Amino acid sequence: MKVSMLTLEYPPHIYGGVGVHVYNLTRQLSKFINIEIRTIKIGDSTREFEQVDNVIVKRYKTWTEVIDKTYGKFKPVFNALSLALAINADGFDSDIVHFHTWYMAVAGFYAKKLYGVKLVATVHSLEPKRPWKREALGEGYSLSLWAERTGLESCDLIIAVSNAMKRDLLEVYGIDSGKIEVIHNGIDENVWKPVYDLEILKKYGIKLPYILFVGRLSKQKGIFTLIDAFKTLSQKACLVLVTGKPDDKILLKELQYSIKHLKNVVWINKTLDRNELIPLYTMAEAFVCPSIYEPFGIVNLEALATETPVIASNTGGIPEIIINHKTGILVEPGNSEALRSAIEHILANPEEARKWGKLGRQHVIENFAWSIVAEKTYKAYMKVIGEDC
Repeated sequence: MKVSMLTLEYPPHIYGGVGVHVYNLTRQLSKFINIEIRTIKIGDSTREFEQVDNVIVKRYKTWTEVIDKTYGKFKPVFNALSLALAINADGFDSDIVHFHTWYMAVAGFYAKKLYGVKLVATVHSLEPKRPWKREALGEGYSLSLWAERTGLESCDLIIAVSNAMKRDLLEVYGIDSGKIEVIHNGIDENVWKPVYDLEILKKYGIKLPYILFVGRLSKQKGIFTLIDAFKTLSQKACLVLVTGKPDDKILLKELQYSIKHLKNVVWINKTLDRNELIPLYTMAEAFVCPSIYEPFGIVNLEALATETPVIASNTGGIPEIIINHKTGILVEPGNSEALRSAIEHILANPEEARKWGKLGRQHVIENFAWSIVAEKTYKAYMKVIGEDC
C-alpha cells in the first residue's frame, strides 16, 4: 500500500499540533506501508525532495509572484489553492491520499477527481467552529469554509481526533456517521518524559515556581483568560507563555499590552524545539490549556508525559485526555475565576500535584502512544481499500 499525506505543516515548518501529528504518525506508518509527504516549500531553507527515515518528503512552491501582490488577508487561501494545483500537477500513484486541515482539502479533492484515489482526511478542527478566523482571513474565510466542506464531503473516510470532533462533524456537515472513525492523537513516550535542566530557566529568566502555557497565539487558545486569572492570583508564581505563530499580527500587540504592567510574566515569543520544551514542561507546577475551542490538544499529552499535571478547559476533546482530579483539573472555558482557583489549588498542594503527574504519564503511555495510533490508522486504511488486516 502507498499513501500520500498532504499537510501544510511539516518539519522544520511547524506552528501547531498538526505538524507534530503528521511527523510522528508517518514515522510509525512507514514501518509497514510506503508513505510520502506532500507539503509546502518555504524559501530556500528546505529541499524539494528528500527522504527522512523511511518517509519520502516532497515540497512544492506556491505562486508567490501572484500571491505577494494580493490583499494580505487573502494570502493564506490563495496559498492553499495554488498549492493544490502544484501538488496535483505532479500526479499520484498512491492507493490513498490523506489530507490534514482545510488548507489541503482542495488538493485532496483534486487528487480524487483526477487520479481516482481513495480519499481520507484527519479532522483536527472545523472552520465553522472558529468564527474568529474571519478576522484573520476576511472574506477569504468564506473560501476556507467552502474548501473544508468540499474536501470532507468527498472523503471515503474521515478520522476524527476525538469523540467531540466526531459530534461536531455530524452537527456541522451531517456526514454519514459510518464514514467517521475516532482515532486520538498520540505521543512518543520515549521522547516526552521528565527532564530537569535549570539552565533553560536561567536562559529565559524564569523563576520557580511557575505555571506554563504553550500554544499558537490565537483567541481559540484562551490565553487572555489565563492572563486575567494570573492578575488576581494570590500566591507567588511566575507565568511562562510560549507562543507560536499568531493567527493575526494584531494579537501580538494585544498580548504585549495585556502583560505590560504585570510582574513575573515571561513571554517566549517563538516556537521552541522539544529539547527546551520538555524541561519547561517538567519543571512547571502545572501546564495550563485554557482553550475556548479544542478538538484535542496534543500539548496536554506532552505535559502529562513529562509528569506535569494539567489545568484545562472542559471543552471539545480535552475531557477525553484529562481525568478530573486524577491527572489534572477541568474548568469552564472562558472562566478566569475558575482557572485562578484551579491554579491556586495546584500551587497549594504540591504532593497531590506530583501524584497527579505520575498518574498522567501512566495514562498517556497506556492510551496515547503513537504506535497505537498508527496501528489503528493502518487498519482504517485497509478498510478503505477493501482488504482485511
